[in-house]
Amino acid sequence: MERKKTTIPNKETRTYRADMRASEEGNTVTGYAAVFNSESEDMGWFTEMREIIMPGAFDEADMTDVRALLNHDPNMLLARTSSGTLELSVDKTGLRYSFELPDTTAGRDLREMLRRGDLSQSSFGFTVAKQSWEEEKDERGETTKIIRKIDKIGRLFDVSPVTYPAYPSSVSELRSSFEAWKEKNKEPKEQKDTPLRDRAEALLI
Repeated sequence: MERKKTTIPNKETRTYRADMRASEEGNTVTGYAAVFNSESEDMGWFTEMREIIMPGAFDEADMTDVRALLNHDPNMLLARTSSGTLELSVDKTGLRYSFELPDTTAGRDLREMLRRGDLSQSSFGFTVAKQSWEEEKDERGETTKIIRKIDKIGRLFDVSPVTYPAYPSSVSELRSSFEAWKEKNKEPKEQKDTPLRDRAEALLI
């Protein structure tokens, strides 16, 4: 029987090359799932596009039931906040996590991959509650770089030791969000002077 993947609307994932390690005994895993004020790799669009998680982004986030998963796979559960096996904290660096490796296939696999140095990145799944955009332009006024600032996280779903970097499931969603921001913040066109009567007639049309 084929397992169906559950799709969560607006959920995104990000990966950071932050310090992740196991304790000397090999039982406790700690790492940073998110790092503040650190530009992501190029998100891959028609122009350079990067992202920054801002300090304070997790202050109002819903973190009531967060899972630790291997490679974001819900079938490879490692720990969970609701059971008290996953600890989360926020410091000046970013979002830190810690958990004891379970005696499961996923736990044993992760322990061995950490021991060998095969895994070195952490990721997290989330939704965005508040964001802002910045554009860098050249001397001709052409956009050369777009920066998305994530000011507030809405909900944190999971933290995950991962093999490969994870980016938004659809870059087109980011593009639509950016275009909506541009439309909202574009400078209004100059209103041409027209006779008062023409303006009044226009309002009645």
